[in-house]
Amino acid sequence: MDHFVATQGQLLREIVAASAIQVPGAPNALVGRMIEEAGFSAAYLSGAALSAGVLALPDVGLVTLTELVQQVQYLTSRVAIPIIVDADTGFGGTLIVERTVAELERAGAAAIQIEDQQLPKRCGHLSGKSLVDVEAMCAKLRAAADARADSATVLIARTDARGVEGLDAAIDRARQYVAAGADWIFPEALTNRDEFQSFAAEIDVPLVANMTEFGRTPLLSFSELAELGYRAVLYPVTLLRVAMKAVEAALTILAADGSQEELLDLMQTRQELYDLLEYDAEQPHH
Repeated sequence: MDHFVATQGQLLREIVAASAIQVPGAPNALVGRMIEEAGFSAAYLSGAALSAGVLALPDVGLVTLTELVQQVQYLTSRVAIPIIVDADTGFGGTLIVERTVAELERAGAAAIQIEDQQLPKRCGHLSGKSLVDVEAMCAKLRAAADARADSATVLIARTDARGVEGLDAAIDRARQYVAAGADWIFPEALTNRDEFQSFAAEIDVPLVANMTEFGRTPLLSFSELAELGYRAVLYPVTLLRVAMKAVEAALTILAADGSQEELLDLMQTRQELYDLLEYDAEQPHH
């Protein structure tokens, strides 16, 4: 008898039904493998980490669908844990959103996140954002929900309304997004614990909290957010920020000392990298 194999979307839903999860951002597949090895049960492909880490460009909607799909494929081919994918505004209107969902599903995405900003979008923690009207976003979500080949693929609606129209408007939008087919809701740039609590009290689907650094949101602990009712807590750019600061320090030392000798203890060793890559250098490779 054939064994039932859960899809990535089903797997993610089961994980989150069992307990709240921490979801670090993976700017590339190698970091994705480290996240998995460290025991985290999902990873996040952040648009900000992708545009900065791969293209050295700001998160203003410059990454193309083709580039995003390629990065998702890199990740999903090397990790088994579910990948939550930031698809920004869905790359266009309803027809483009349908294609976006189909392509990302084929690439192995467990969850696809679409936000209600207008293009050109801005980082969620900056001022000057503008939103599409509610009906336009609901049309995108209906199109996305219908376009899924697997109904278990998680559709996440992010609302940036808190910083533009206020908390009540964000909650109202979230209700309409759920009615239009969103499985989870991601309220962006809430400004204090009370707002997280108020939002959770009003919206009865799994909620996503964004614990990005240096933004408008206080860095609440995972246990506190889980207690408030949030099921997935994102750390979208954390690992990239830490890695880049380490690169900066290493360049300074390399330039000053003329040698990397002082850096050896801070490095991943050749063997540790090979282990992460599942590469056995002793075995002949054809």
